[in-house]
Amino acid sequence: MSRTHRITVLAGDGIGPEVMAEALRILDAIETRGNFNVARTAHLVGGAAIDATGHPLPPETLLACEQGNAILFGSVGGPRWEHLLPDLQPERGALLPLRKHFDLFANLRPGICLPALTHASPIKQEFIADGFNVLCVRELTGGIYFGSPKGRHEIQGEPVAFDTMIYKKSEIERIARVAFTAAMGRTKRLLSVDKANVLASSVLWRETLIEIAREFPEVELSHMYVDNAAMQLIRRPASFDVLVTENLFGDILSDEMAMISGSLGMLPSASLGNPGSNGLSFGMYEPSGGSAPDIAGKSLANPIAQILSLAMLLRFSLGETAAADSIENAVSLTIRDGFRTVDIATGRPDEIKVGTAAMGEAILARLDP
Repeated sequence: MSRTHRITVLAGDGIGPEVMAEALRILDAIETRGNFNVARTAHLVGGAAIDATGHPLPPETLLACEQGNAILFGSVGGPRWEHLLPDLQPERGALLPLRKHFDLFANLRPGICLPALTHASPIKQEFIADGFNVLCVRELTGGIYFGSPKGRHEIQGEPVAFDTMIYKKSEIERIARVAFTAAMGRTKRLLSVDKANVLASSVLWRETLIEIAREFPEVELSHMYVDNAAMQLIRRPASFDVLVTENLFGDILSDEMAMISGSLGMLPSASLGNPGSNGLSFGMYEPSGGSAPDIAGKSLANPIAQILSLAMLLRFSLGETAAADSIENAVSLTIRDGFRTVDIATGRPDEIKVGTAAMGEAILARLDP
């Protein structure tokens, strides 16, 4: 008997629908091979939802998400909605509420530069001859983005704005355990990134990481200030394995990881809640890049990040590990064989320059039979 799962598909804006279409083609093929079924419902989110309903996260979209095992998310936003009040803009009005509503506190964002793509990275090739594979574990529902109070007022007639960076020990404990568990499945090295020399919240962060480390004696824990980590990621990215950090620092460092990997169009991400008794987590899975409205509809978008986000969904929320492995292997083979969308093409004679759908077709052809 085949296994049945249920997901909600939120393609969003810009290039979201076209890269999502390629991910769903892969899903159609992989579920047939893997003897499982993924029932899916598509709903509006972001700018598309604003245009249709006046809100970036309509109640019917949220309800559909509550009824599934996971959310496969595309991209939201664009200049046409930037004039709206902040809470009604696509990113702030959809992404942040979804993370908060489902308590998706752990963001896993791999920064992978395949050996065949080192020439596409801005890092000198002699520093990354064999590529690199870094996993950033970012706390996603605390810190300065959600801290209170925040706002603006005037002091002696001058505008003043303020935000609050705040963390509870329990918030740090749970993201620490996610990171240590991830490290146990890799090289058993974990780097905690903070700013404990100046921030009280970082002092608590470091103290808590040291305390949780006692639960994972096999993992080597080290610490680094965020400014140094930003520098070392450029200087020696291959020396990193798993890093864990708070919300704001993780937002910045994970984008840096994406850039040095060659292209935002290559990198997926997973935002996860607490695992259930089966070890699986409800999660939201999305590409690391944005909606790129300037190239939407031109068959220029790289669908790989969306396809690899699907692989993460299969692994962490549905438990279909073999299917996830097959997709990731097919992507590696496609890159090895020279297929390139415009964002990762460098004009080398061995490259096969393709559009969005053709890249999806190339990956589809390399799935395990």
